[in-house]
Amino acid sequence: MTEAYNITELPAFIQERLTISDTDCWEWTGHKYRNGYGKINKKKFGQWRVHRITYTLLVGEIPAGLVLDHLCRVRHCANPAHLEPVTDRENLNRGFATITTCPQGHEYTPENTYLKPATGTRECRRCRAAQRLKYKAKHVA
Repeated sequence: MTEAYNITELPAFIQERLTISDTDCWEWTGHKYRNGYGKINKKKFGQWRVHRITYTLLVGEIPAGLVLDHLCRVRHCANPAHLEPVTDRENLNRGFATITTCPQGHEYTPENTYLKPATGTRECRRCRAAQRLKYKAKHVA
């Protein structure tokens, strides 16, 4: 996150809806998708995620086959210096790395983490074991 971009080079209707935070995030104050990404719907652009527009306008085209990863982990940030084009798999892996516990609160440790061979996604071994016991109790009886 070292390169600096000039927010004033963006169209006015985008600038008006961005505020700069203490961490240098360009936080979108306009409409957002349910998942937190900034949303723009203008005839000139169509419906886009704001971070993709700012990156395209200030840096250039997003390379084919890549997605933009928010290095700052703030989904409504539109600062191109906080964005890096990566593969979808890399983006998902980085996001998962920030999640340290399963939904039930068990820590993802090497001993407690099962990686599904087909997808590479992880599961909590304690929760898997509890689900298997529950299934067996229901179907064996």
